[in-house]
Amino acid sequence: MLEVKIHPETGLIDVERRIVISGAKPHEKITVSSKTLRDGNEWVASADFTADAKGTLDLSRNAPQSGDYQAVSSMGLIWSQNHNKGGMLPLFNNDFSEALITNIEAKTSEHTAQAQFTQSLMAEGVTREEVRENGLVGVLYRAAGNQAAPTIMIMNGSGGGINEPRAALYASHGFHALALGYFGAEGLPKYISNTPLEYFSQGLDWLRDNVKIKNDFIAVSGQSRGGELVLLLGATYPDKVSAVIGYVPSAFVHSGQAAADPDFGRDGPSWLKDGKPLTHIWENNRFASWAPYDEGEEPRRNSLAMRTALADPVALAKARIPVEKIKGPVMLVSSGDDGAWPSDYYSLLVQSSLLAAHHPYAVEWYNHPQAGHSILFPYVPATQIAHAHPVNGNLTTMGGSPQYNAEANEASWAHVLAFLRDATR
Repeated sequence: MLEVKIHPETGLIDVERRIVISGAKPHEKITVSSKTLRDGNEWVASADFTADAKGTLDLSRNAPQSGDYQAVSSMGLIWSQNHNKGGMLPLFNNDFSEALITNIEAKTSEHTAQAQFTQSLMAEGVTREEVRENGLVGVLYRAAGNQAAPTIMIMNGSGGGINEPRAALYASHGFHALALGYFGAEGLPKYISNTPLEYFSQGLDWLRDNVKIKNDFIAVSGQSRGGELVLLLGATYPDKVSAVIGYVPSAFVHSGQAAADPDFGRDGPSWLKDGKPLTHIWENNRFASWAPYDEGEEPRRNSLAMRTALADPVALAKARIPVEKIKGPVMLVSSGDDGAWPSDYYSLLVQSSLLAAHHPYAVEWYNHPQAGHSILFPYVPATQIAHAHPVNGNLTTMGGSPQYNAEANEASWAHVLAFLRDATR
């Protein structure tokens, strides 16, 4: 009899599952499909396999003959899922405490079998509380037991909003985690333009006043513009930041770009310090041009415009983030097919600056040459590559492919957790 077994059936979202089908005829074709409801939307994937001589199939060992993914991957039927509705849809349920349930179905010419597994963002005992205090807008996830624990403050990129999924998963691994919004969420500005760095300093102070922090360790973690931001925070407030984790970051201060307030324009400032705009890479840059982006075919590739600015060394020097001021370990995650900006080159510059300054702390850089800008964490769909930017609405590609982005998701998360373990010993 055809049978599907999944191990483990229940676990955190970053736990790899082994899916094994048995009971088929030797060398029989087996179609295996997945279906997951994510915030009420159905995401699906399917692939055709050939059973072995014993009539079994192990997705961690066998590649599909055809279907939505090609290489051997135990979780290929998750990262290759799509919703087939167009546009960007949420990867998680609106209630982040609600686990995702995936149904796996195996079919042969005569028989059908099914099994389910669940993926959770929140481990048992993790708690969630909204933060609306002294102008701060965010969500705090406390690790189980609410004991003293290393703490992380997480910021999103140019899409704005509050990155709760990453905070929930950090908390599930024993860290208190504050997902701090700074634009694009209720109670906050709509745009990134003229965001004061003092707001984030206040967030770090709030954590120290309201959370049980082990050894006074607070790391900052950010994605894209958030990756730029966390390097900037580490350099600006070195005595408040214990470690920096920059996902697809920038080595330079950038202008508002796609997330800018139209009143200030995309070449207007993003960040303020003491009420004054920080010099950004586009200012008085002799070679910076938006033409490769504006005149490019859709989906547009922002990185083509970003690269034009790299030809002016004087402008680069003025906009460079002084990362050598950071007083703690630094983790960089980048990609070689980044459609937003050249995060691999930026990360190389950050690493080089730190090494040249004889940075006394760990400097780690994980780069995936074929991945795109959207590096998340393991075992989520990696198919949403081109989309309308959530602020300016332009159809933009983030680069990469589902397979390579999924590989980067899995490997980078393992690197980040190892980095944090080492940093908090």
